Amino acid sequence: MIDVAIEAHPLLAQLVSKHGAQWVDQSSVEPWLAQQGGDQVLLFAGDPVRFPEALDVAVVLPELRQVCVAAGRPFALALAVPDCAEELAKRFGSQRWPTLMFFRDGRYVTTVSGMHDWLDYVALVKAALEAPTQRAPTIGIPVVSHSSTCH
Repeated sequence: MIDVAIEAHPLLAQLVSKHGAQWVDQSSVEPWLAQQGGDQVLLFAGDPVRFPEALDVAVVLPELRQVCVAAGRPFALALAVPDCAEELAKRFGSQRWPTLMFFRDGRYVTTVSGMHDWLDYVALVKAALEAPTQRAPTIGIPVVSHSSTCH
């Protein structure tokens, strides 16, 4: 998707160089989502100095992916380009760092934020991969039905 070198912490960069992840930004996230079938996970790592848990997530993410592959739920993986990650996260309604954002067939599913104990993390990721798609929690005005009795 993105052909230029991205300046990132080596643990984040290795997700691309060794584990087949792709960098995405505002212009490439939609094509990435459209070309992938099935489950997709987008890592919003943020600045590892401000959010050191991001490096922990980068280390365990390949292991989580292997567990999911073994369970028959493989997922495509991408990382938000650090320079535009905040803007991209806002687009999908995410405000926590680090965050794994789950999609299925290009449609938003859910997020798992922060770092967790291994067994909890495996359970959270498996639950996310089984959850239905839904509307991303972006900023907007909630729709109220005409039958509402709001005063």
